[in-house]
Amino acid sequence: MTLTIATSLDEVLTALAEGARPIAGGTDLVVGARQGKSPLPDSLVAIDRVAALSQIESADGHIRIGAGVPHRRLMSDTLIVERYTGLADAAALIGSPSTRNVGTIGGNVMNGSPAMDTGAPLLTLGAMVELRSVGNTRQVALSDLWTGPGRTSANPDELCVYIVIPQPPALSGSAYVRLEYRRAMEIAVVGAGASVVVAEDGTIVSGRVAMTSVAPTIVELAGASDAMAGLSLVEAAAVIGAMASDQAVPISDLRGSDRYRRHTIGVMAARALDAAARRAGGEQIGVPVNRSLGIGAAR
Repeated sequence: MTLTIATSLDEVLTALAEGARPIAGGTDLVVGARQGKSPLPDSLVAIDRVAALSQIESADGHIRIGAGVPHRRLMSDTLIVERYTGLADAAALIGSPSTRNVGTIGGNVMNGSPAMDTGAPLLTLGAMVELRSVGNTRQVALSDLWTGPGRTSANPDELCVYIVIPQPPALSGSAYVRLEYRRAMEIAVVGAGASVVVAEDGTIVSGRVAMTSVAPTIVELAGASDAMAGLSLVEAAAVIGAMASDQAVPISDLRGSDRYRRHTIGVMAARALDAAARRAGGEQIGVPVNRSLGIGAAR
């Protein structure tokens, strides 16, 4: 195996063009190799020392999060916590403190797991990924990026350099919650993210809901915004919960049956919507929602 330690994007892109695979925190890559899911590649390029990938910038009506930004920073960054709170919720739930210290947003998104925590809130916030290769840059919506479990539409020579999220409108809020059996090193049995805009009287104006661990990819709840527009929060939560259970297509495995997941995703979707709408109305609910509202494992 060969390892190139890059200090610039040009170095990284050149290495990818020559067949190398990028590595930052390596949390998914190392675990996959240890479990025998995929061997370590013959050539790696370390991207953790590329300064451009560790920036969080806000300009021109959107935020750009460098692919190398670690989860621990997302869960505490003032701008993320205040304006993109659902993403902070998700980052705070990922793995253990050591995983959050080295694991990155870009690695999480590009891993393509249907159980990733950051995927649902990013989807509801309208995020896109900026992919770059030698001589080319393009932006791809997350719904077009994820093509199946562990698979994306990115080309082998493309690097995810930024996660780009539009600025949320006024009177909006977001949240992410998940069902978990224990806190440490857990992945979502099911999870849900929500982003909503409310009227002055608290009724729902519009919103998006996305689901984790109930399909081959993170999926957005179809028809959610129209279904809850004009409803009170209580009414909207009931509608969204039923829609989530109806649209989910989970599998059965050691962590839960398809029937159990179909029921609990409805509960999680309703809770995510509830927290997002309450935040939109000005209520301060700490990050992550799971801990602040006592959802999920006690310890």
